[in-house]
Amino acid sequence: MTPPLGPSLTTERLILRPPERGDVEPWAQFMGSEASSFIGGPVPRIRGWGSLMSGAGDWVMRGFGMFSVIEKASGAWVGRVGPVHVPDWPGTEVGWAIIPAAQGKGYAMEAAIACMDWVVDELGWTDIIHTIQPDNFISQRVARRLGSVNRGPGRLPEPNQALSIDIWGQTAEDWRSGRLSGTAAG
Repeated sequence: MTPPLGPSLTTERLILRPPERGDVEPWAQFMGSEASSFIGGPVPRIRGWGSLMSGAGDWVMRGFGMFSVIEKASGAWVGRVGPVHVPDWPGTEVGWAIIPAAQGKGYAMEAAIACMDWVVDELGWTDIIHTIQPDNFISQRVARRLGSVNRGPGRLPEPNQALSIDIWGQTAEDWRSGRLSGTAAG
């Protein structure tokens, strides 16, 4: 058995853990669908596969990366949530992507709260952003509920530099003072 790449976080209804081999197929299916349009999709299966493998590499090489989100009740993979910090990125980000079948249940919010706590407490991040397209109203609502504010237009690195995004965010101090935690357990 392969040892885990990193920690698992648990919430009331979810398990957040580093990606595993069994996550490849649901992630590739999601990235191949129109539902992935706000995170760079749809893309061919091989690119979906590659992005999950790259995410696993983050855990190996840097000790953090996106968590796979697993529904406790069913054991189903329902998305990815977690820290993003790559070269030329506009900041230290907590991002989320939940599959359509699991949307509307509050999973993005629940998982993002656990991740916000984790990046502040464990990674020592002092500022957290969310890069959100102006017409992605669902993610804007999640960011707003997290206590983040729209800081204005931003720019992603190549090959996504032409994509219109807004930078939402807050400081770690703001997160701690208005913290929505209490659902995360290490």
